Amino acid sequence: MARINLPPLTRSLLASVIVFTIFNAVLRPQTSWLEKAEKPLVSVGDGVPYLAIVPGVSIIYPWVFLLATAVEQNLLGLLVTGLTVFYGGRYLERAWGSTEFTKFILFVALIPNILSFLLYVFGYVLSRNSNTLNTTISGGIAIQAGFLVSFKQLVPEHTVSIAKGLVRMRVKHFPAIFLLANTISGIALGTETAMFLAWFGFFTAWVYLRFYRISPSMSSASTGDGSVIKGDASDTFSFAHFFPEPIQTPVGQLGDQVYNTLTALSVCTPFSAEDIDAGNEQASARAEGGLPSIMNPNSRGGKGGATRAEAERRRALALKALDQRLHAAAARGPAPTPAAPAATAPSAILGETNYEPERHDEPVKSAS
Repeated sequence: MARINLPPLTRSLLASVIVFTIFNAVLRPQTSWLEKAEKPLVSVGDGVPYLAIVPGVSIIYPWVFLLATAVEQNLLGLLVTGLTVFYGGRYLERAWGSTEFTKFILFVALIPNILSFLLYVFGYVLSRNSNTLNTTISGGIAIQAGFLVSFKQLVPEHTVSIAKGLVRMRVKHFPAIFLLANTISGIALGTETAMFLAWFGFFTAWVYLRFYRISPSMSSASTGDGSVIKGDASDTFSFAHFFPEPIQTPVGQLGDQVYNTLTALSVCTPFSAEDIDAGNEQASARAEGGLPSIMNPNSRGGKGGATRAEAERRRALALKALDQRLHAAAARGPAPTPAAPAATAPSAILGETNYEPERHDEPVKSAS
């Protein structure tokens, strides 16, 4: 049986989700074991206030604002979050490295939970409805949204086939579908907590990757200058490109107004023309396929500079094949007519082929 190899942080995160979900299921109040057995997939009950966020009491348990992300309230949530961490976590940790992946997880786990907590507290202040303070906020919805935003940045054109190819979708469409599904579910089925976490997770991940994440420049892999790029200013990672084309124009106009406001408040640094060119170059390099596939992250290297290394390897193989063809042509005999000076250029460029026509016994007259 093949051994499943997971990066350290992904392995720890997956174990945390399983362990703390079990603890919550055992310790949560007001839910009998019979009710849990009758509805194991969707039963929720009240969250344990020192494991999950309960707005009325969680202020005295500050660690829950991070821990609640690893606590699922039912078996279905545990399954979905577990698969998300298993496949998405090992892909991103190998593509970014453990340090950058840790920063990303902290952002998309902590900030959406805090914002959701403040939203429910503000809702109680307006409505004075005590049920608002007893709502349980937990689960990996924010991480799921963050991972989809990351995939949109890294492999937007990667196609995922479902049901043996009956349904085929590109990764770049997943964030919009995820947000739409959670919004409809929140309004129609009353799962508004998941809806809030999905939107907050989406915005947190996009803002961090768009404006703040430090990543190595693709050119630094070949030049060795160690240059880095802050954020991702590429056109394809703009906010409007997360939505269908018919609404990209109005969404883009709204996004530009928000962006101008944030830059005026010095929250975000405006992108220069060089930043946009560098971002587009990074996106183009990622599109060449140098990153590993999502389901098989071992297929290609996911570290920085993997795309350029793959391109150099392909170029070397092409030059080697061309050199072999030139040697094969030389072995068949000399050309019927003298080669023009320009025809010797490939040999001079390759620096490996050294073919000379056969010399006859007659002396060759000197040109001088």
